[in-house]
Amino acid sequence: MDAPAQRKPALGFIFITLVLLVLGFGIIIPVLPKLIVAFEGGSFAEGSSSYGWLVSVFAVMQFIASPILGSLSDRFGRRKIILLALAGSAVDYVIMGLAPSLMWLFVARIISGMTAGALATCNAYIADVTPPEKRAQGFGLVGAAFGLGFVIGPAIGGLLGQVSIRLPFFVAAGCVGANWLYGAFVLPESLPPESRRPFSWRRANPVGSLIALRRFRGVFDLALMHFIFMFGNSMLQSIWVLYTGYRYHWTTFEVGLSLTFIGVMAVVVQGGLVRRIIAWTGERRGLVIGLVISALVMAAYGTATQGWMIYWLIVLAAWGGIAGPSAQSLITRHVPANEQGAVQGSLSGLTSLAGIGAPVLAAWSFGKCIPNLPGVAFYEASALILVALALALRSFRLDDRVGAMAHP
Repeated sequence: MDAPAQRKPALGFIFITLVLLVLGFGIIIPVLPKLIVAFEGGSFAEGSSSYGWLVSVFAVMQFIASPILGSLSDRFGRRKIILLALAGSAVDYVIMGLAPSLMWLFVARIISGMTAGALATCNAYIADVTPPEKRAQGFGLVGAAFGLGFVIGPAIGGLLGQVSIRLPFFVAAGCVGANWLYGAFVLPESLPPESRRPFSWRRANPVGSLIALRRFRGVFDLALMHFIFMFGNSMLQSIWVLYTGYRYHWTTFEVGLSLTFIGVMAVVVQGGLVRRIIAWTGERRGLVIGLVISALVMAAYGTATQGWMIYWLIVLAAWGGIAGPSAQSLITRHVPANEQGAVQGSLSGLTSLAGIGAPVLAAWSFGKCIPNLPGVAFYEASALILVALALALRSFRLDDRVGAMAHP
């Protein structure tokens, strides 16, 4: 089904797609762990283990499939792949809502992981419709959409879960279904036929896609920086509930409140202020500032002695969020239009890979050091982000050196 030709692709179209996509995911957050525990006979120990495996299975499938879908979007266009990915998410939610056993949850997550290319393809869409100097602002909308979805989604899911633990899955499927209809009848295609390229398995497989990044000057270092940065942030996300519960004795409500505040700050900074900040700092300096702030805040999370301090650190951390859009924008500058999908797929695969290893390292570190140094995972994340900073600076030096040779 082709989009009407008269509609000009724009950021507003893809922002609505992103909000609806994240909203569906956010709705199931409060109830999925409870459903898993119910399948495990009410055992939280068994339930937490199964939940960890469920997250890992999704991440592994996403790592494998994201580069493939990204390359397919370079061949067939962004819109068709977004529709395919949304269909997979809708099927995932319906299966989880109907699941008679834990095995069916794994089936659903495998399907969803295989079609989890919507975000990477949306990023490629943004690169298609924005000039290089405005891409950081465009990628900031991704963070704003995530913030908005995570503010509204869990609240809706929590309320619906009071009625039935399975109801949120069907409402999430409805959100994604509405998103699919929006994509089918409203969302225009962003990649013109003349900018497309043939599909290649060599570039589409996860290993080949990462090796292929070396073809673009400076991109490999920035991609590795992106992976390490996401690894550090994934450590924070995976240990947040355990850490705040142990150190500050936060209740479930207090943890939820902190996550809502994180979402609000993401909307404020990435949705409204990234454009002004990057216009003032430039993308390179914005990336460096964002990484430095993130490293400092991570260390401060591990050091904070009182729960109220966390909220001040969340405000500061939101400003560190300019690193992501800056990095995405810098990477797209080095990549031709007909390969944006493949590169965004590779970056999405790296994010998935970080999501596999980071929770394991964070949980292990927290468990081993909990009596004497409960914030150790945050210190590790801070150190990793400093490594990411070093890689970013090396990429800048390579760019400058090659540029000087090209223009003596």
